[in-house]
Amino acid sequence: MSRPLSWQSKLSQNILGMVSMCFLVLMTLMAILAYVLAPDHTKNANQMHLAIGSKPPGFQTLMVHVPVNNPIPNDWTALWIGKHPQERTTPISAYFITKDTLKVTTFQGDDIPGLEMAWPLKALTKQGDKFDQTRVIQSHTFWMGTDKYGRDLLSRMLIGLRVSLSIGFIAVFISLLIGVSLGAVAGYFGGRLDATIMWLINVTWSIPTLLLVIAITLALGKGFWQVFIAVGLTMWVEVARVVRGQVMGVKQLQFITAAKALGYGHWRIITRHVLPNSLAPVIIISAANFASAILIESGLSFLGIGAQPPTPSWGSIIKDHYAYIILGKPYLALIPGCAIMALVMAFMLLGNALREVLEVK
Repeated sequence: MSRPLSWQSKLSQNILGMVSMCFLVLMTLMAILAYVLAPDHTKNANQMHLAIGSKPPGFQTLMVHVPVNNPIPNDWTALWIGKHPQERTTPISAYFITKDTLKVTTFQGDDIPGLEMAWPLKALTKQGDKFDQTRVIQSHTFWMGTDKYGRDLLSRMLIGLRVSLSIGFIAVFISLLIGVSLGAVAGYFGGRLDATIMWLINVTWSIPTLLLVIAITLALGKGFWQVFIAVGLTMWVEVARVVRGQVMGVKQLQFITAAKALGYGHWRIITRHVLPNSLAPVIIISAANFASAILIESGLSFLGIGAQPPTPSWGSIIKDHYAYIILGKPYLALIPGCAIMALVMAFMLLGNALREVLEVK
């Protein structure tokens, strides 16, 4: 007689679930290494070049790099928050080098004559170094094009991915912390405590999610961390209801009665015996809540009350460029829109796979 498959084996046999999990792991690694992978390493990828705004994917141009005296952060700081620009870059269409001067024609557009600019070669090198043309004048490729401000869209998308996944992780953590605690207490003790918690759950559930998030965001103020808290405080209700129902069923089982007979305290029974046997549905709900948190954050950023500029967010990128759909440059809004769709679909497919693997009815 063959042994029943473990949940790890069942998950490995679910093709969509494994593809989704691998995709999400890849996205997480890309979010962690966003500033390493991004062509624009500056904080929030906020280097603007209005002359090359709204260029299509694959656009190439020459850039002249002029050193500036900004503090150099350590590698750890640069990995997490980027760094101050060490060079001022200017797009150019032509250049000419004399004995001691670099003369360039700035890029202003395909049919617009550029401005003439010149720099002494000394100003383009560090003290004691020789002039290096390959370092000062470089060809830049914008693989996803540029936004309307001339910022590298690929860099903005990578850092926006970090924002979306951070919202998901922290919002789900807050919802689990509140929902599991209140649901376990209500289901285990029952009585008036259960009635009070259920009243709070029903009141919170009766308020539209987006409206509640907007109200909390306006109360806490606009900002990055405020969105985390606002989204998390609106997602605990479903977790609490599911945990309450699971705990009410588990506490009637014989091993819980045996634990009480042995004199174990309520805290030990809840944390070591009840909750471990009640959390399978919560895992599935958490995957769905990840997707919901990403959608809510994108919606808030689109409305202008999510992550504030210059912090990039996929929702704010769509907000800045949705009008370009009818102006012949739909990719500026479609790229972040498709990214949101792919990330949300991956979480939903992983949730469906976990539901089948864990056999949650």
